[in-house]
Amino acid sequence: MKQARPFTITNARVVTPAGIVAGALRCAEGIIIAVGPDVAPQDGDEVIDARGKLVAPGLVDLGVFAVDKPAFHFGGITRAALMPDQSPPLDLPSRVGFIAKSGKPDLWVHPLAAATRALEGSELAELALMQQAGARGIATGRRWIADSGVMLRLLQYAAMLDLVVVAHAEDAGLAGDAVATAGEIATRAGLPAAPAEAEALAIARDIALAELAGAKLHLRQVTTAAGLDLVRAAKARGLPVTCGITPAHFMLSDLATVDYRTFARLSPPLRCEADRQAALAAIADGTVDVIASGHDPRGPEDKRLPFADALPGMAGAETLLAMVLTLVRDGVLDLSRAFDCLARNPARLLGVPAGELSEGLEADIALIDPDAPWIIDRRRMEATADNTPFDRQGAQGRVLGLWKGGVRL
Repeated sequence: MKQARPFTITNARVVTPAGIVAGALRCAEGIIIAVGPDVAPQDGDEVIDARGKLVAPGLVDLGVFAVDKPAFHFGGITRAALMPDQSPPLDLPSRVGFIAKSGKPDLWVHPLAAATRALEGSELAELALMQQAGARGIATGRRWIADSGVMLRLLQYAAMLDLVVVAHAEDAGLAGDAVATAGEIATRAGLPAAPAEAEALAIARDIALAELAGAKLHLRQVTTAAGLDLVRAAKARGLPVTCGITPAHFMLSDLATVDYRTFARLSPPLRCEADRQAALAAIADGTVDVIASGHDPRGPEDKRLPFADALPGMAGAETLLAMVLTLVRDGVLDLSRAFDCLARNPARLLGVPAGELSEGLEADIALIDPDAPWIIDRRRMEATADNTPFDRQGAQGRVLGLWKGGVRL
């Protein structure tokens, strides 16, 4: 679909990288033409009155496990980077090419190529051919690559292709079949647990190898104080290392697992309260670059099981924006930085011309009422499954309108 006629959104609070601008935004032929306080509609424009609401970039969700258009549209997501953990895995150019086209016309889907064949961590996949087929990055999937030699070759290859490597940071030798973080809560619950240090050990090795290879490394989820300290130190040394987190890991601690509710069965597992507070501090100081949904809808066949047998994952696309706006209201970060984490930074990592409201970029736009109250209700979710750990929780922030390439969805 192509934008039929130019439009101007007036009377808006426009979220720009420099801050919130009171004014208007004009789009034509799928591109943002002008942004600012002096922008006015031209003859023939459709005029949309924002009535003082936020106009923000469409969210760029980095690292989802399923393409779930209704849920993405509800949450203001216009682009989703799909993890390679599909059936079959995205380890061939033909599969990557199919996925790259699968969201059209109403969603951008950016496939992340499988780092190794069948995601087994032993033999590198055809990365250059998958890049030509549409891959915007390389991912290790749900698992850590244990073989340091394979990981180094992967990073070296990715550096030559100028692709980011999206890594899962959890030492499999320590994590094993654990479903919880070692500590008082896991002990009392009798759950198989692994030390939080499993994350820090994986991060330390991957950062060292990325520095050796001169590669861009994105740690998809960093959830412990020790892991965040390692990322902070790498950034201070000027390394191209970035990291992300999901709302569950800054909103919830392992206390959410005491009733064995499997919607709180996640990977990595929920951490202790001290780690949750460290995550909030890392978001505030800029150590965390990306906040993603980790959208991984799981049906009852995967979740209505004993906690240790249930599969990890949460349906996060619909609640992502509202949870991040909670951070804004709590003073952890401001609106501009919130959308840096939700859109601008992931777009830059993927190398796509979107993620911010600037002239010449794609007109992926969300009209948002940041104060609109609602109750998260899994029975009414748009997602293909209802496994949210935030069920029955109050939230604020709703998407009133969404445009992809200048076309209203």
